[in-house]
Amino acid sequence: QVQLVESGGGLVQAGGSLRLSCAVSGRTLSTYAMGWFRQAPGKEREFVAAISRSGGETDYADSVKGRFTISRDNAKNTLYLQMNSLKPEDTAVYYCAARRSASGSDYYSTQTDFASWGQGTQVTVSS
Repeated sequence: QVQLVESGGGLVQAGGSLRLSCAVSGRTLSTYAMGWFRQAPGKEREFVAAISRSGGETDYADSVKGRFTISRDNAKNTLYLQMNSLKPEDTAVYYCAARRSASGSDYYSTQTDFASWGQGTQVTVSS
């Protein structure tokens, strides 16, 4: 069973940056395709970014494209989300998710694709 623990959230002013981390334990990160999702108050959880097992393929929601970067360090068993030019509408609880994948290049952007989830980290962007 893989365990996921997010960190790096906090309060930041609009235009600022944060880097979220997702520490993976129990299994080797390199066997999983990974994703970031977020849930704002009163809204459904939504896709943010995805990355393949190899790290060579990525996908982003249109709302964060050009501002957020997903990356992974398989040697450190850690997933990252670099968030720049933050906006108040980015305020949400951010979750990392994992899916075992036989393919090194496939990535997934639907919640039901992922079997394992972290507890989330709060990101608040003030205007």
